[in-house]
Parts: sequence; structure tokens; C-alpha cells
Amino acid sequence: MGVRSHMMYTAGIASIGLSAVSWVLSKRYEPAGVDRADRWGLFVGEWAPTFFAMGVALRMEELREDGERGMRGMRGMKERGTEEWEDPNMELGIRTPSRTGV
Repeated sequence: MGVRSHMMYTAGIASIGLSAVSWVLSKRYEPAGVDRADRWGLFVGEWAPTFFAMGVALRMEELREDGERGMRGMRGMKERGTEEWEDPNMELGIRTPSRTGV
């Protein structure tokens, strides 16, 4: 199974919330004041773009794997009399991802 893109997106959203919570708690309970609270909030807040970027990369990999799986099922269609451009999965309601521009 491994790490999926939706897990990274969830981690990115959670890190945004954690950033706000860490800022409020640091501001309230640490004697260093607003400066340290700002540093904590920014430190945790910088995780979100990393998680989102990893989610995008994983999503692209998932689409590539799905496309390869779909192509394996399409091999040999010409021998069966099916046109080359027809996708047998369309009858089942499964849409093969487009590879245009990749």
C-alpha cells in the first residue's frame, strides 16, 4: 500500500492547523513572548508546502501507474478486432487518465 497522495494532502492541511495551534500555545505559555511564538508558527507552517508538493508528486506517480495498468489491458486489442483507439474500460465506466502534456 505505502504512502498515498491523499495522506500527504491531509498532512499539509494538518500542519497548517498545527502551525496556528503552536503559535497560540507558544505565545501563551512561553516566557519568550511573541518572537518565539512567531518562530514556532513559521517553523511548523513551512511543512505544509513540502507535504503538498509530495502529494502532487505521489498523485502523478499514481496516475502513471494507473495508466500503465490500463495500457497492459489494451495490448493485443487489434488481434481481437477492436479498434486501436477504443478503451475496453469505458464500457465498465472506468476512465483511463489522459497522458497529454506529460
